Amino acid sequence: MMSQKPFIEISDLTMAYGEFVLQRNLNFSIQKGSIFAIMGESGCGKSTLLRHLIGLKKPAKGTIKYAGKDFWDSSHREQIEILQNAGILYQSGALWSSMTIGDNIALPLQQFTKLTPNMIKELVNIKLALVGLDGFADFFPSEISGGMRKRAGLARAIALDPDILFFDEPSAGLDPVSSSRLDNLILELRDSLGATIVMVTHELPSIFALADDSVYLDAETNTMLSTGNPRILAKESSNVKIRQFLSRNTYSS
Repeated sequence: MMSQKPFIEISDLTMAYGEFVLQRNLNFSIQKGSIFAIMGESGCGKSTLLRHLIGLKKPAKGTIKYAGKDFWDSSHREQIEILQNAGILYQSGALWSSMTIGDNIALPLQQFTKLTPNMIKELVNIKLALVGLDGFADFFPSEISGGMRKRAGLARAIALDPDILFFDEPSAGLDPVSSSRLDNLILELRDSLGATIVMVTHELPSIFALADDSVYLDAETNTMLSTGNPRILAKESSNVKIRQFLSRNTYSS
């Protein structure tokens, strides 16, 4: 059951590159155990918002809090502790091509734990089994399909049993069947791990299948237009642009 107290809280956030303001006045919260979608048309700042959330870019203004702690007002050590409780799945999977799938997954375990090599190997096999890749530890990324690379990237993202998972366009480049399988896997992992999931996506099937809550970023007004369950927004939002985005109709002013 989701907590009523926000797990991640974004307040008065402004994202900018120099004097160019990409988004301003972002205010929304993410509940623990939920799947939260960052939505919007191309160029609105979805991936940039994700970079702010995972500590790669500092806000021009505003705060990002994790369990009440202001990330950008914390010490470097505290920031590292927060990020060690997060896993990230990038668009391409971002696997090291010169390393086997097993070695890719073992890397964070080697860096951030004191587990023995045998224990790490056992955990790698468990994570691979969780994403349906049992037996693929010795394969290289070039030897498996795009959908399998996504799942391998997901196995690496959950290597440290994180409290938070960040996904950047998880279904990008996948065929509809592979995309649907990945969606089902994400739901299973959320339910089994109890993790909070934040995903950047423009894929409507994934948005409707996964998201409990969402924020819509608008490139025209450079701010958010709404938050809420996307299934409800699609039917009840007072903003025409949001309804048309969620039904894939062409927006016209």
